[in-house]
Amino acid sequence: MNETPLSWRSPKTEVRQSPIHGKGLFAAADIAKGEIVMIKGGHIVSRDFTQEEREGSMLYSNHSCDANLGLRGNIIFVGLRDIRAGEELTHDWCMTDDDGYEMECKCGSPNCRRILTGKDWQRPELQARYHGYFATFLADKIAARAR
Repeated sequence: MNETPLSWRSPKTEVRQSPIHGKGLFAAADIAKGEIVMIKGGHIVSRDFTQEEREGSMLYSNHSCDANLGLRGNIIFVGLRDIRAGEELTHDWCMTDDDGYEMECKCGSPNCRRILTGKDWQRPELQARYHGYFATFLADKIAARAR
């Protein structure tokens, strides 16, 4: 078995119990806006496989409707704002997901949407809030819809 990590996370992060869900990734030290927090890595696999196996930094990447991480490209997560030590590191799944799911949100944010869908990237208010921080494939879809 190859034990080489497929993803990287900043030494300024730590995994611990999350009030949102299970375990989460937390800032162990202050993180500046724009600072790289984690980089996803891996292999191209089937959707069935992804339902069974999760690895690396994404395993602890909980959703929040008031996210403090965004994407640069497709695999690099950066601070959306300055993040204080102790804060849970979250991203809004609308920045990465284009799937057919719907689920109750339990993030507890004052901005909570209550229901998350795999198509939330289509919402104009989220496109404006996270402009420049969507995965490239979603940013391309957003741009195509604006034409």
